[in-house]
Amino acid sequence: MRLLSIATSPSTSLLALLLSPLLLLPAVPAAAHHGWSSYDATQTLTIEAPLKALAWTNPHGAAAVRHKGQDWTVVLAPITRMEARGLSREMLKPGRKVTLIGYPRSDGTPEMRIERVIVSGTTYELR
Repeated sequence: MRLLSIATSPSTSLLALLLSPLLLLPAVPAAAHHGWSSYDATQTLTIEAPLKALAWTNPHGAAAVRHKGQDWTVVLAPITRMEARGLSREMLKPGRKVTLIGYPRSDGTPEMRIERVIVSGTTYELR
């Protein structure tokens, strides 16, 4: 008794043969993701300032602040992590004063990777 019949032709067999190596590729979305080696984890930076801008986007949120006469880019955590830890977009509206604690870029670029954010006296751990 035949339970399953799959119609094949030389062209479908060739296509399956050509595409089968793709099944051997590992899922690598994380490998395409950047690492944190460009930040100096030996130097903790604390900035207390109002946010100039906020991007509530994936794979990471981002913000901008003015610090020591320069505009700094602030690399936040993924949105799902921030929300799971109680931090919302509404809490990070531009103009709101926050304390940002994280690591500066090693090359001197005015950018920091955030470890924690303090908003209205409450600390949110992001890593």
